[in-house]
Amino acid sequence: MISYLKGTVHKNYVHDDRITLIVNGIGYEVLIPAFVMKRIKHECTDGDALELHVSFNQTERQPKPVLVGFPNPLDKEFFELFISVEDIGPAAAVKALTKPIREIARSIEERDVKALKQLKGIGERKADKIIATLKGKVAKYALMPDVDVAPEVVEDFRKEVEDVLVNQLGHKHPEARKMIEEAMKRNQGIRSSEELFEEVYRGQKT
Repeated sequence: MISYLKGTVHKNYVHDDRITLIVNGIGYEVLIPAFVMKRIKHECTDGDALELHVSFNQTERQPKPVLVGFPNPLDKEFFELFISVEDIGPAAAVKALTKPIREIARSIEERDVKALKQLKGIGERKADKIIATLKGKVAKYALMPDVDVAPEVVEDFRKEVEDVLVNQLGHKHPEARKMIEEAMKRNQGIRSSEELFEEVYRGQKT
């Protein structure tokens, strides 16, 4: 079982939801939740050292090991509580954790279904299950220090989406900015260009 990895990260091996961490010449594929990935992309440059506390997941139904990485052990602890909720496996949990652990834990303790529904893939039924399973167990995580990503990181993915809408899809700048602003208002949990594109697309369908 793998619980901790220390290696180097290379930009060619950093993807939307996973990285390949090179440890002593061996590459370990590690899933990374969105709230962690944005910090990695902001703080790590090519070839930097990276330490991850790893949640190792392997079951009879999922024989291939799934590694999920976090910068500190409290994040990992919360993740392992989160996947104890019925119908939330490791891959679904990685996609859902788009906000800092502190915010999600607060939403659970405050029974805030609306806030939990902003997490990717979490509807009302799953939000209710999360609260029923975890309320009273995650208060300490709600007290974790708030780790902000510099504002320019948020602006980066908004600018990337605007550039695609204008330069590749033919929208005017004012129209593209309006589409982005409306998408961000509908879903304040957006943390990547991929999520923003999805929300913009949903808005155009309605």
